[in-house]
Amino acid sequence: MASAPEQFEGFMINSSEKWSDFTKEKFTPKVFEESDVDIESECCGVCGSDVHTITGGWGDLAVTPICVGHEIIGKVLRVGSNVKGIKPGDRVGVGAQVQSCMKCPQCKSDNENYCPHMVDTYGAPYNIGGADSGKPMKDKNGKQIWAQGGYSSHARVHEQFVFPIPDNLPSHEAAPMMCAGLTTYSPLVRAGTGPGKKVAIVGIGGLGHFALLWAKGLGAEVWALSHTPGKKEEALKLGADHFVSTKDKDWAKPLAFTFNFILNCADMTNEFDLKTYMSTLAVNGTFHNVGLPDKPLPQMMAQDFTSNGSSIGGSHIGSKKEALAMLKLASEKGLHPMIEQIDISEAGCKKAVEKVKKNDVRYRVTLVGFQKAFHTK
Repeated sequence: MASAPEQFEGFMINSSEKWSDFTKEKFTPKVFEESDVDIESECCGVCGSDVHTITGGWGDLAVTPICVGHEIIGKVLRVGSNVKGIKPGDRVGVGAQVQSCMKCPQCKSDNENYCPHMVDTYGAPYNIGGADSGKPMKDKNGKQIWAQGGYSSHARVHEQFVFPIPDNLPSHEAAPMMCAGLTTYSPLVRAGTGPGKKVAIVGIGGLGHFALLWAKGLGAEVWALSHTPGKKEEALKLGADHFVSTKDKDWAKPLAFTFNFILNCADMTNEFDLKTYMSTLAVNGTFHNVGLPDKPLPQMMAQDFTSNGSSIGGSHIGSKKEALAMLKLASEKGLHPMIEQIDISEAGCKKAVEKVKKNDVRYRVTLVGFQKAFHTK
């Protein structure tokens, strides 16, 4: 069985002041444990979370240097003795989580993405002997080992967070499904999206364009709500049955009491007139957030929810069970996201995160060319 090197290599950031200045550096991965899978990375999607993290939008950097990226596709090199259903040579994906305790009620009910001991794919400290052991995992110099992300040569991940990729899904398309795809698929499925349901997707960007694919693929009647009228043609191509420009005056009036579910994928919700959006919900409908702005949501009154019994909510990625179902749906229905590819390098990483920051992407970026950059072939 081929094994991963003792140290992995990644394109890393050293400060949020210089958030797009990447340097190629070595780092120590977590200690290999018997539920782990070692992966030689092939490509990695660039997520809005990466940019929120490196710019300091979500707070100070947890550790420096930091390697971001949590939409990883690669080839399995080795598996621990406890690993089932994954073998060397398999093509697999990893999303925004790499470990959980596997014991709590959440982990035991296909809600491991809500485990209180979850370990994020980057910027989280590892414990030895399980996520909830409370014993910090240290390198040979006695320093805490931190999770480092996917702009890197290899990944070492607990089997629960490793997803086999169907053969007919290209790697550069499967990569952004690992976070953006799963983050939108999970709430749609949990809301019962399917035939007879009316679903609106707000914000047709990296997340929203996946939401259109999934909502249509699951059989719902789908509306795209966007403040960019120029996205109409692409939104309809991706699966929207209707397109509404939220720039139009009184856009919401004809849609009163329409939607069973609104999936909000925009990350500028702090600037929304939320009352207007809520008015388009059917009785007991939900306005559900997966876009996570840096700023607080607009203030609302409790009374704003009473005219249609509506509610507001949010969610965090999805479970392995949902990831596998999502990949099956994409594979069987031939669902293809719109992806730009950029070769990974210091300049490539810089270009990719700057494009995402400026919203200059249709609709996700995948960093490719890993074998050349890291000399893994």
